[in-house]
Amino acid sequence: MKNQTRKHSSIRNVIQQNILRPMLATVLITLSTGSLHAAPFGSAEDIGYAGKVWNALQQAQLAGSGRIVSTPYQGSHPHGAILNTIDSQITVEGQQGTVIVKNNYGGEGVSKQAVANNPDKYLMAVTVMFKRPGYDADNKDWFWVKYAADGSVMKNPMKMALAGRVAKGMPEGCIACHKAAPGDDMVFNHNRYAQ
Repeated sequence: MKNQTRKHSSIRNVIQQNILRPMLATVLITLSTGSLHAAPFGSAEDIGYAGKVWNALQQAQLAGSGRIVSTPYQGSHPHGAILNTIDSQITVEGQQGTVIVKNNYGGEGVSKQAVANNPDKYLMAVTVMFKRPGYDADNKDWFWVKYAADGSVMKNPMKMALAGRVAKGMPEGCIACHKAAPGDDMVFNHNRYAQ
């Protein structure tokens, strides 16, 4: 029994000295030098700005109750089975910019006709691209956000709020997908917003 206890104690010491202490030192050095980078999206600032975008969308009747709805069409992942899209201009914090609003519909019984008849019943999410001058030149100054039907910012499976430079530099996500769009505006349907 004593030999087994010594063996466990010895293993614990080796783990602490060779694994845990160097790992803790690395974390502390990273934190003290400021080289730990925050995610490029989902910050409190991004969420706050997303709230302002939602308010501007409601004022323009592009979101919320009584919103303008276009003709539904067949959608695909990651958006929804049925979609409708509207682009317009809104003003946020005194900056006017182009906005693309995509209503994402799903659920049991969803179809183009069902959405046309009762869009609120099937609305699962509202995905938005807002052209925010000077925001992110690498990605054509688009601010990305995914809202629930009530205007709250949705989160990904890692609990990160989907607002801001969503998935910038990552292999999947809003920016990665839209970089594949033809033209120079990160929009799949046209090239009207190329700079």
